Amino acid sequence: MARRSFLILHGWQGSGPEHWQSWRADRLRAAGERVSYPELPDPDEPRRARWSAALARALAELDPGGVVVVCHSLGSLLWLHHAVARPRAPVARALLVAPPRPAVAIPELAEFFPVELDRTAVAGAAGETRIVCADADPYCPAGAAAVYGAPLGIPTDVIPGAGHVNPDAGYGPWPALEDWCLTGRAPIGPRA
Repeated sequence: MARRSFLILHGWQGSGPEHWQSWRADRLRAAGERVSYPELPDPDEPRRARWSAALARALAELDPGGVVVVCHSLGSLLWLHHAVARPRAPVARALLVAPPRPAVAIPELAEFFPVELDRTAVAGAAGETRIVCADADPYCPAGAAAVYGAPLGIPTDVIPGAGHVNPDAGYGPWPALEDWCLTGRAPIGPRA
């Protein structure tokens, strides 16, 4: 079986060892998959241009057509900006987990807003794009399904009580996400 390639993009302040992204990267590597999990520059004070350059470098090292991109929080917005910039080749699949909303006033994130909601660009950046979010995310109080999913025409899985879908909400190991990464089967449900 051919090795797949996975690109994992963390959010603001990175993802520690207890985060589902770190768990996912470790398990994919242990299964023999190719994983790029770059530490995006200055995660506490992110700059969109620097993060975009890091994303471009990471994608250049992978065969775009076979790549599965998995993003969390601000990494999801990075992917949406990348899509609008018209990537040279689409990836196989992209997953945007818990994208934040601009109404959340965090000065360090200001460069990432506004996000252009270009349905055609997002559809062209990946063979499939999907959102996973919670019903009460403190970083997206209006709900990512309404803020991003509906305007972009992206299938969205809403997980009740999942907060920001991070370790604070109990999201370290997440077998349902593992299944999507390996098979593409949806929907993506709670961590159990």
